[in-house]
Amino acid sequence: MGIRGLMSFVEDHSNEFFTDLKLRDTKIIIDGYALFHRLCFNSNLELRYGGDYDSFADVVHSFFESLFSCNICPYVVLDGGCDISDKKLTTLKDRAREKIQMAHSLSVGGGGYVCPLLIREVFIQVLIKLQVCFVQCFSEADRDIMTLANHWNCPVLSSDSDFCIFDLKAGFCPLNSFQWRNLNTIKGTRDFYIPAKCFSLDALCHYFSNMNKALLPLFAVLCGNDYINLPIMETFLSKARLPLGGASSKGRRHHRVLGLLNWLSRFAEPTEALDDVLKYLPKKDRENVKELLCYSMEEYQQSPVKLQDFFQSGTYACPEALDLGLPAWVLEALAKGELSPFISDALVLRRTILHTQVENMQQPSAHRISLPIRQIIYGLLLNVSRHLENVSLNASPARPVAFSEVERINKNIKTSTVDAVELPQDSSDLSKLTELSLARRQALLLETLKVKQTILDPVPASLKLPIAVSCYWLQHMEAKAKVHHLQALLLGMLAGPLHAITNSAGKEDLREEGAKRLSEEFQRVKEQARPGTRLDLDTAHVFCQWQCCLQMGVYLNQLLSTPLPEPDLTRLYSGSLVHGLCRQLLTSTSAESLLSMCPAAKQLYEHLFNATKAYATTELFLPKSKSNSKKKRQKKQGTSQSKSRVGTTSNNRCWYEGSNRFGVLMVENMEEHIEASKLE
Repeated sequence: MGIRGLMSFVEDHSNEFFTDLKLRDTKIIIDGYALFHRLCFNSNLELRYGGDYDSFADVVHSFFESLFSCNICPYVVLDGGCDISDKKLTTLKDRAREKIQMAHSLSVGGGGYVCPLLIREVFIQVLIKLQVCFVQCFSEADRDIMTLANHWNCPVLSSDSDFCIFDLKAGFCPLNSFQWRNLNTIKGTRDFYIPAKCFSLDALCHYFSNMNKALLPLFAVLCGNDYINLPIMETFLSKARLPLGGASSKGRRHHRVLGLLNWLSRFAEPTEALDDVLKYLPKKDRENVKELLCYSMEEYQQSPVKLQDFFQSGTYACPEALDLGLPAWVLEALAKGELSPFISDALVLRRTILHTQVENMQQPSAHRISLPIRQIIYGLLLNVSRHLENVSLNASPARPVAFSEVERINKNIKTSTVDAVELPQDSSDLSKLTELSLARRQALLLETLKVKQTILDPVPASLKLPIAVSCYWLQHMEAKAKVHHLQALLLGMLAGPLHAITNSAGKEDLREEGAKRLSEEFQRVKEQARPGTRLDLDTAHVFCQWQCCLQMGVYLNQLLSTPLPEPDLTRLYSGSLVHGLCRQLLTSTSAESLLSMCPAAKQLYEHLFNATKAYATTELFLPKSKSNSKKKRQKKQGTSQSKSRVGTTSNNRCWYEGSNRFGVLMVENMEEHIEASKLE
């Protein structure tokens, strides 16, 4: 949620409303959504290239290491999907439009803040690696966070101004004053603490004539939050002549906040103030407005969900979710973050929002390429309880297999209707999906991605899903990629195995030395793609399409209970590296010469390249000049090029070298390092 203007208002009155804290030796409840956005946007990370997920993962790791150093025990609470009322849809659409404008700005060299597509999944993987306790709520998390923090009497860490309204026993620490990078020691000890500021609700109420705390939820809904923004409330605000009190130059920035708080401080109880609001409105509107305001104020009351039960015994019981009659395994997987909120939105609302990346705005949305995967996902979600179909506002009786998607069109949004694929009977019962054999679930995944199992046999288990997704991407590309795009992606996938080798605790050998040199070369390439480098929009769009395929491939794999191992997304794609490699491969180097310093990486790369090239079009392998002249001839003759699959023709062999003496053994060793790093 969020109340317009409130956070900047209380920060302008920091001396009155905040106290200094030396935070250590405590539990802390963290708003996960606010945290990963804060770390993404305030860590000097490159945002134009689709995500430097490795750098982001390192920042998240450093953040939690700082907490551990101060003996702070974090509990991360993540938002889930939208609730059944879908009351936040208007706000979500407005934010989607804003993100499109920021993505466009970034794409043409301006500023902006757009989260990379897989940032949430990467954040969760880091939490799992660090064994940080976390839960994914069924819908909005704010009330659950407040209720848990009060149960444990510990502070909340967030950037959401709604926590200035909740009555929190141990207070609310804003992220922008949480100095986790600046650890101090308590005088005379070696004990670290984090300097922080804690908001005091009592101080706020004291400042406004000792107003009743119970009036603040009414203030929130009158001021306007993510759930309510009634045009008719402007009638009240214009007629009420809200008192500004002794407004300073700072106060004039916040006339509405200041005026409402001063006005509310006159009343003893919310009902008295609400009656006064309604008298300014036309009689015909009063009852409806009163009902809506009261309903919205309930968002600031204690939650019935007891997150302490989940953290202590693994039990997550949300009455809202239970009332929908969803399969127990789905609810459990959602709470554990094993299924995305995308799945719950599709399941509950039959509506999803496809987030825009820094892509070519003149091209169709990059998400179009993954539509066939989403249609299979929707097909798997069709079989829900009758009760869910009756209460879902977006489920149309006339078209029970239709889903709505909110996506980008040019620099705006549109809502499209998408039909689900009707699946065979054995796959159509969501409650029994986990009972299907591994072979059947794997077959369904690979059939969707249009990949044969035998193609993936030489590929390490940890990379089977990304390679299968890459094969799908090659078959469905709308923006035409070239071989250097594929090579750059595959080279980027080597970063994870290289990191595992160079960070393994063992005796150094030639293999480790080669991996270290190649890692250093990758880092050099990555650093060259820092701010100031022009973004190639066509290349960016190609990689955005690949990420859309990967995202939906991961979601489908999760929904099928991971018939293929979930890849380590923290080291799978680094946008700065992949874009930098693209430029190098076009101008000054080849994949083979780059990999010559590390035979193990070269061997793995060849396995990945051989698997994907079987699904590439012939055009992918043509030099750029030949491809362009071929297109000109086609245009002149008015013919269309038929797409043929690449087999084992000798023309394609120039793009890779044959196996070297390290053979499959190196691949197996790399897999061992990958698995070992996971266990650590």
